[in-house]
Amino acid sequence: MKHWIGGLSALALAAGADAARAQPAPPAPSAEVAARIGEFGPDDGLLTVYEDKGRLFVDGRGWRRAPLQPLGAQVFAPPDGPPRALRLAPDAVTIGDLRLPRRDVGAEAVAQIQAGARAADPAVLRAAARAASPPAEGPKRAPDLVDLTAVDPRIRLDIRYATSDNFMGFALYTRPAAYLQRPAAEALGRVAARLAAAGYGLLIHDAYRPWFVTRMFWDATPEPSRIFVADPARGSRHNRGCAVDLTLYDLATGKPVEMTGRYDEMSRRSFADYPGGASRQRWLRDLLRREMEAEGFVVLPEEWWHFDYKDWAEYPIGNAAFEDLAQGRP
Repeated sequence: MKHWIGGLSALALAAGADAARAQPAPPAPSAEVAARIGEFGPDDGLLTVYEDKGRLFVDGRGWRRAPLQPLGAQVFAPPDGPPRALRLAPDAVTIGDLRLPRRDVGAEAVAQIQAGARAADPAVLRAAARAASPPAEGPKRAPDLVDLTAVDPRIRLDIRYATSDNFMGFALYTRPAAYLQRPAAEALGRVAARLAAAGYGLLIHDAYRPWFVTRMFWDATPEPSRIFVADPARGSRHNRGCAVDLTLYDLATGKPVEMTGRYDEMSRRSFADYPGGASRQRWLRDLLRREMEAEGFVVLPEEWWHFDYKDWAEYPIGNAAFEDLAQGRP
């Protein structure tokens, strides 16, 4: 499922990234427009309202990326498709007598997982996971994990799994840390250097993840929601030190940029090609993707923030805790 976009070479991708850096980011939408952007209605009939070049569009319920023409206060109409006027308010979209309330599907999915995970005792989960063993594999490269904070001083950490601010609702890491295999870490350093020229830094949410933490995720997640977590029986690319979850921050302000969806959001706003949100959000998301793919990373189609390094299959599933890595024990 992971592939280069359109078969483009790294050279062509880098050229595309250079061209993107030469173009300024689109301005943020006005407060009035931003208040109307979002997802509305039931799961089987979501309507997406988004902004492009300062104009509002709708997608869904019979419309396909249709631009909206203002008819009056809060009232809009697409130029084609079903002949229906829409009333856009911050909390709902109304089409005739049909009211579609605003949805935050990602937050709803997280609430469901956390409700099922509340019965889990993190200490018990950790003890059971540490006592288990990763799946056996054939010969692989020797691991050479590098601390990302030593790669480039502009790389910053926001490791949610070392806090309770994550979709599980409790800390899974004992301390914030981010490691990648050396070739991937060096490639990320080149990404950081080029993005700095455009005024952006890299903010890391997760990188190498010990296998026992993947096992903790699996054991704590209710079975219907396990589609959102990696199966420890197979391990993950995070376990191999070849996957990184990240976003951009503004070097001038130090603040994270706003993307089309939140990190670890379990909704279609997380898709790497999600057409919604605002022009500026999509531009920043696509800039990050181009720069990462120019250095051998491939985006996960369902998660704009997740990138796998090209050589991930050559590395073993790792189980070393961050404390071991800090002491030089692989």
